[in-house]
Amino acid sequence: MDIKHQLTIKDDKDIIMARRLGREIAISMGFNYIDQVRITTAISELARNVIKYAGSGTVSIEVIHKYAPGLSVIVVDNGPGITSIGKAMEDGYSTSDSLGAGLPGVKRMMDEFMIDSVMEQGTRIEVVKWLRG
Repeated sequence: MDIKHQLTIKDDKDIIMARRLGREIAISMGFNYIDQVRITTAISELARNVIKYAGSGTVSIEVIHKYAPGLSVIVVDNGPGITSIGKAMEDGYSTSDSLGAGLPGVKRMMDEFMIDSVMEQGTRIEVVKWLRG
């Protein structure tokens, strides 16, 4: 089951499309309801950050196979980059008057979380949720 989709994210409609696609793939893979919610919430949060901080970017959703089947979500933008990844990963830290739960919350919901950001070049975040048997 090789499923890979890439969506352009530039407005709220695109966030809804990405969430819906992520949920559909998670359901087809057999993820339980709680993990479906975690996956769609992570997609929503990461895609919303793209719009808020970079204006546009892409969300790629792919079924992967390692020691178990998993769902990989890669979000990429060409925005200004994250000044301090360490600060951005602290609960309560925000540069936009939000709750500051975004990136740390996504990390807690998913099994793997990788972030790479270069000032004035953009940010790439990959998260993975593994299907448990």
